Amino acid sequence: MRSIRPLLAVTGLAAALTLTATACGPTGDEAGGTSASSSPADTGTSGAELPADLADKLREHGVDPEKWKNGEWKNWDKDTWLREAKDFVNPVIEGLWKPERMQSAKSPQKTMAAGAVTGDQGATDPEPRPVEAVAEEKPYHRNAAPVGKVFFDAPEGSMVCSATVIKDPKNPGKSNLVWTAGHCVHAGKAGGWFRNIAFVPAYNDLGKSPAALEKAAPQEVAPYGVYWADWVSTSGEWISQGGPTGGEGAPYDYAVMHVKPENGTKSLEETVGVALDVDFNAPQAAGIPAMGAWGYPAAPPYDGALMHKCVDRPGRLTLTPGTPTMWRIGCTMTGGSSGGGWFIEKPGGKLALVSNTSIGPVTAGWLAGPRLDRGAEQIYTMMSEKFAGQ
Repeated sequence: MRSIRPLLAVTGLAAALTLTATACGPTGDEAGGTSASSSPADTGTSGAELPADLADKLREHGVDPEKWKNGEWKNWDKDTWLREAKDFVNPVIEGLWKPERMQSAKSPQKTMAAGAVTGDQGATDPEPRPVEAVAEEKPYHRNAAPVGKVFFDAPEGSMVCSATVIKDPKNPGKSNLVWTAGHCVHAGKAGGWFRNIAFVPAYNDLGKSPAALEKAAPQEVAPYGVYWADWVSTSGEWISQGGPTGGEGAPYDYAVMHVKPENGTKSLEETVGVALDVDFNAPQAAGIPAMGAWGYPAAPPYDGALMHKCVDRPGRLTLTPGTPTMWRIGCTMTGGSSGGGWFIEKPGGKLALVSNTSIGPVTAGWLAGPRLDRGAEQIYTMMSEKFAGQ
């Protein structure tokens, strides 16, 4: 029966996501936000003025705002790398994330060696059989509009993750909140906040190949434009304990971003047409027949161009005694899918986000994501209240 029920559940999950997607495509006013500036992406120059509060914040940390726009953000000196929760800064550099720069971004590797987890560490179920990731139907804006790619700069270069548009209780119908993984915004205990963090919903809307993307129109690459994070919160546990392979911070590897459009004034939810609920009280694994993960896998054999999904019956994984149990499903998605939302179908057929992709083995047969607990809910609530009425 185990091989049948997840297969049946794929239909329900996929249909629910389709039904919650916007019924109309992006308009000309909403599309093509990546082409607004002709400034070179490799220099990060822009004529746009930084908001006064951001400029002041940079100055507080000894950073010249003009130098930052013109490439100072590339300085990853450990002594000046901002890492505390209160220190987040992410000024918009207009035109930085051009389509060609998006294509060159790599996936952050957050994996653990196969066999590194034993079955006697707290609540850990047997390793699931691999579930082959399925390419999402195109165009993405009709089938999975809330799902997109996160782009950011790290010491290793330009990077990619996945993320999901979520509802904002304090701004109903006008959410600018995005859910992703902590390791997609912050390096954890050995580093600080990443830079130039931006979100592109329904990236590569028509599912073109990397070669075809080189000649694609900007609205095909970023149908709803580019949204820059103007504030991000992740868990204190991720900041203090997160590591390159997840570490003890993996069960807390989640983050909420508040974004604003590089061009335009409409909210993300109004532009995309949908935002998903977040469920902090999901049933135990045994009570969930199927859980689906969506994202843009970028590490081989994938290339990051196409959105994929996996649906499986969830199991449990405990990395270290005393840390929260994580969700685990069979899935062949690789790096780049990190941060992508995990969904369950609620009574009535609506989808709710219950986790995000955090880690997986080098063999790419399964994925694990954090259970969203009270700590995650506090971050979500704080982000909503911080931008209430804005």
